[in-house]
Amino acid sequence: MKYLSILLGLSVASISVAAEPRSFTAEDMVTFNRVGAATLSPDGETVAYQLRTTDLEADRGRYDIYTVSSTGGDAQQITKHAAADTSPTWSADGKKLYFLSSRTGSSQLHSYDFKSQSIEQVSDFPVGVDTFKLSSDNSHIVFSATVFPECERLICSKENFDKRAKQKATGKLYNKTFVRHWDQWLDGTQSRLFSAELTQNVSTATRLSHALNGNVPSRPFGGAEEYTISPDGKTVVFTLRVADEKESRSTNFDLYQVPINGGDITNITQANKAWDTQPVFSPDGSKLAWLAMDRPDFEADRLQIHLKDLKTGEVTNLTKDWDRSVSSYAFSQDGKTLYVTGNNIGKKSLWAFDIASKTSKLLTHKGYVGGVSVGEEQLIYQYDDLKKPADLYRFDLSSGESQQITQVNQSVLKDIAFGDYEQFSFEGWNDETVYGYAVKPADFDPEKEYPLAFLIHGGPQGSFGDHFHYRWNPQTYTGQGFVAVMIDFHGSTGYGQEFTDSITGDWGGKPLVDLQKGMAYIDETYDFIDTDNSCALGASYGGYMINWIAGQWPDQFKCLVNHDGIFDNRMMYYATEELWFVEWENGGTYYDTPETFEKHNPVHHVKNWKTPMLVVQGTKDFRVPETQSLGTFTALQRQGIPSQFLVFENENHWVLKPNNSIQWHNVVNNWLHKWLSDK
Repeated sequence: MKYLSILLGLSVASISVAAEPRSFTAEDMVTFNRVGAATLSPDGETVAYQLRTTDLEADRGRYDIYTVSSTGGDAQQITKHAAADTSPTWSADGKKLYFLSSRTGSSQLHSYDFKSQSIEQVSDFPVGVDTFKLSSDNSHIVFSATVFPECERLICSKENFDKRAKQKATGKLYNKTFVRHWDQWLDGTQSRLFSAELTQNVSTATRLSHALNGNVPSRPFGGAEEYTISPDGKTVVFTLRVADEKESRSTNFDLYQVPINGGDITNITQANKAWDTQPVFSPDGSKLAWLAMDRPDFEADRLQIHLKDLKTGEVTNLTKDWDRSVSSYAFSQDGKTLYVTGNNIGKKSLWAFDIASKTSKLLTHKGYVGGVSVGEEQLIYQYDDLKKPADLYRFDLSSGESQQITQVNQSVLKDIAFGDYEQFSFEGWNDETVYGYAVKPADFDPEKEYPLAFLIHGGPQGSFGDHFHYRWNPQTYTGQGFVAVMIDFHGSTGYGQEFTDSITGDWGGKPLVDLQKGMAYIDETYDFIDTDNSCALGASYGGYMINWIAGQWPDQFKCLVNHDGIFDNRMMYYATEELWFVEWENGGTYYDTPETFEKHNPVHHVKNWKTPMLVVQGTKDFRVPETQSLGTFTALQRQGIPSQFLVFENENHWVLKPNNSIQWHNVVNNWLHKWLSDK
């Protein structure tokens, strides 16, 4: 019995040790389930959403559709197929879910019947459906598809795709910019908008945007939020940038109106030469709202909500005096309130914006909010923060209380420990307030000094905030035993438009001062951070800043990590695919204003470089072309500076494939461990 007791004791001890939470890893991050596209049923009782799981063997994400009660509980899996099932949309009566699926070979509209629990294919178009929306009475579908603009019928585009696949010659001949965009060489196709009566096996469609030369939605990141159907089902409004010779240097998207069955197209925002996007009708159809910028050719201008009275034609800028840029918005069911999301002092917040008084009320105070679906008495939204991957939450409009309704990673989260974090602020450039975050290891010991991973965000008009990021997640570094620090330097979003504007023409000025003052602040404030035992890491603009730091601040860091960073501003201008970005940031063309490009050009300070650097590049990155990283690596190698070059021939500006992401983190972490000592 004594021997058995000893064995039982050992068994219990082993179980206890096994149950001890472990540190977070890159493999965890890559394989976490990811929730999205949540939408409330018409009766407000059920939420449908898509869930991405990760198939490492196939090296891709797979998508299925689930439902859950709007008050929480067990989720029900609606679809289960190797193909992607996405974009769930309720029928008007709530008896069906419509969704896109590629299970029949191309992306087509399908439906799930709750009574029979059966799935049927609804559309059979000759080409795949990229995005869709249903009219309120479900009589019509409006959808986008990739087609050849010269084709009048979808079957013509299908035939052209088939012919192209058989061609032996692969050369592409261009006579204007764009020639490539983001990660693709443009091939003469466009995303166009269509409508069709919603019947079983619908295969023919009416062209809606055919009279205009341009993409609906915009490429590469536009979606169904860029078009809308009026509540009476008669009118479609969409956003489009004309694909003329100015396209690569323009941000002039306009809103266009067209009858749902086709006809004359009207430009309803022609007076604004800047960006107009995300049109939404009020529930009663009396008003049209959209987001608009003021300044042409600037991608990071403040997005403001405009509201047009469709009876009088009067347009009001609702958020003119509200110094936040709107990411998304939705009407309340009575049309009196807008539920708005946007970056806000290191967070992405949710507000209720009263249309009559033009005043806002903050509803969330931390974390990152998105994907808001509005019900009569509730909001469903996606929420995450630096210690929580995304789940769905319910906000009760009467009580003001929120409740988590999904737990899509419950089975794995119980075994993982995340490090605590806190937001701090300090006096940055010109003694103006700058914010940042410090994230600790999960097994934090206040008596210990930790090496530092100093993360620098891209954009440059971006933010590293209270967000569970799936590429730059500070918990992957704290899981390795480092402290992670992120500073929202001048130029970051969520602190007012003047703060965001301040980086233009000054890439190497104010932001560097902020980073240096931020480092001094954490050195004085946090005894557990060893600032002399640190590595700086950044991508895109953050990669540019790594190159700039190498020449301007070479003694601070023991190592550097540069992902897709700019090395030479002159060649960046002539090689990047979107000219409007570099021309705005530098005040014009290179040949007219070379001094602004050269003012903060890393290539001029290579002789000062001495810090070991890991350089990473995706060869399908046409935003910051691969020659930039090759130049960086050559400069390092030629001077005998310890360096490595990690290249992904099948990735763009971001590393997206699951196994590549794991490799990226392993190489980066090995580089940090190589140069940073663990005290």
